[in-house]
Amino acid sequence: MTQAEGPVRRPMGRRGFLKTAGGLAVFGGAFVLIGCGDDDDDKKPTAAATTAAAGAGGTLYTRLGGKPAIQAVVDDFLVNVGGDTRINKFFAKTDLKRLNTLLVEQIGSATGGPEKYTGRDMKTTHAGLMITKADFDALVEDLVKSLDKFKVPEKEKNELLGILGPLNTDIVTA
Repeated sequence: MTQAEGPVRRPMGRRGFLKTAGGLAVFGGAFVLIGCGDDDDDKKPTAAATTAAAGAGGTLYTRLGGKPAIQAVVDDFLVNVGGDTRINKFFAKTDLKRLNTLLVEQIGSATGGPEKYTGRDMKTTHAGLMITKADFDALVEDLVKSLDKFKVPEKEKNELLGILGPLNTDIVTA
C-alpha cells in the first residue's frame, strides 16, 4: 500500500467496536442522571429514514440525517444512561439540558455539520471522575442501544465511532 492509498479499513469485531466507541460514549462530558425521558417516539425521525433520504454521498452529518436525527439519538441515549445504575451516579448534579445541547453540538461539529462545540475539552471535563474502563464500556452499551434503536447504518455508525473514539484517552482516568 502506498501512502496515497491511505489505511486499509477492516471490519470491526465487538471488542474493537467497544474500544473505538469509547470516546463517543462520553463525547459531551457525560455520565448523567436522567429523571425521565420523552416517550413520544412517533415524532422522532429514524436515522435509517433520514440516511436514505440524504443518499449515500455527502458529509457524515448529512448521511446521519442532520440535527433532527442526531438530537433523537442523543435524547434516547441520555434516557438510557439515566436508567443505567452502573454509571448514572457520575453526573447526578449535571445540568442535563446543557449536556444535551453539548452532545448535539459535539456530534454535529465532528461529523461536518454547522454546529460549533462550545464545551470544555474531554480531559478537563473528566478530570477527577475516576472513570474506569468498565464504566466507559457501560456507557458505550447505552449508546449502541440508541444507535441501533434508530437503525443507524453500520457504515455511518463505524465512521462516527472512528471520529470520536480517540477521545477515550482523555476520559478513562482510573
